[in-house]
Amino acid sequence: FLIQMLQKGNYYIPSLENITVGKELLSSFDIERLRLEVLLFQAGYLTIEKMIQKRTRIEYKLKIPNLEIQSSLNILFIDYLTDSIEYEKLDSIYETLQNQDLDSFKEVIESLFASIAYNNYTKNSIGEYEGYYASVLYAYLAGSGLNIVAEDVTSIGRMDLTIIFRDSVYILEFKVNGSNALNQIKNKDYASKYKSRYTDIYLIGIEFDSQSRNIANFEWERV
Repeated sequence: FLIQMLQKGNYYIPSLENITVGKELLSSFDIERLRLEVLLFQAGYLTIEKMIQKRTRIEYKLKIPNLEIQSSLNILFIDYLTDSIEYEKLDSIYETLQNQDLDSFKEVIESLFASIAYNNYTKNSIGEYEGYYASVLYAYLAGSGLNIVAEDVTSIGRMDLTIIFRDSVYILEFKVNGSNALNQIKNKDYASKYKSRYTDIYLIGIEFDSQSRNIANFEWERV
């Protein structure tokens, strides 16, 4: 049922990290009108992080409760997005970032997208959307057990994805069919949010091509 909801709604998977819903929605059991975030909450994949009082209205900010549930949920998302799960790539992604080996990280991502069957892209335009590539990569990163912050906010912008790994931070920006992703990270000085707390900060710009359905440009810098 969850997979059917994902397919019907074409959800942007990273947005599930930042959900706020009204009190009434969380108690809804109307199957015909049930929203994905409510189903995830009722199934235990999301839990309440905090209550927000807005005049006479109560809202709840939801979160994934722990890394174990994050990993299992995103393995489900991988199956939905790619029709297959390559567990060795989950391990490889974790290990390349653990070793701060970004050239190997790029190779794993290229191999990952190369392995997605072509029929995932037929009779639809999903390959043209930045959200699809971001969702696939997010699901693999989160499924590998890494500490992920999706749509991380600063005073002048919003990063696509941030990975916090011990004393290191990886800031990722995604683009499809043009635009320089690394320049956006640098121009908006996303790294300044973390400079006082982390010793190693890596800026990673990844540009995808909708024709090859893979990486067209991968640039990174350490600051």
